[in-house]
Amino acid sequence: MELRDGDLVLRSFTIEDVPAITRACQDPEIQRWIPVIPRPYTDEDARSFVTADDLGHQFAIVDRGELVGSIGMRVNQFETGHVGYWCAKEARGRGLTPRALRLVARFGLEELGLGRLELITDPDNHASQRVAEKVGFRREAVLRSHLRHPDGRRRDSVMFSLLPGELR
Repeated sequence: MELRDGDLVLRSFTIEDVPAITRACQDPEIQRWIPVIPRPYTDEDARSFVTADDLGHQFAIVDRGELVGSIGMRVNQFETGHVGYWCAKEARGRGLTPRALRLVARFGLEELGLGRLELITDPDNHASQRVAEKVGFRREAVLRSHLRHPDGRRRDSVMFSLLPGELR
């Protein structure tokens, strides 16, 4: 399945994406904000990611033929989609992540008929929060001591949600 917005394409990952994923996931900013990303991140980690069966609706973000990020949505039994994303360092600041999030949100709300979308960010990850707000997500709550980071510390998360009719 593909979702499109002009030159921006969301498509399934392929094994050919492994080198680009591995390169992107070396970025300290991606590792800082996404505690589930292995450290160090290897080609084997990327291969495991693209061949996993339990990723939900996971898409490569491709701009003009170049893999620039990842966005995915898992749907739970309450018809709620949980969205997560990252953008490669060299592609940041070009408005690609909000466009990708808008495509996934439309897919979840309109095509899948979900009643709610959620995403979480670190309280200090202001760039990710701006992406969510540009698409219409609203800040709801701080989840205290929500995520455990690889260094052992626990961090709060900020919950954002989007309901039908709120997509910008």
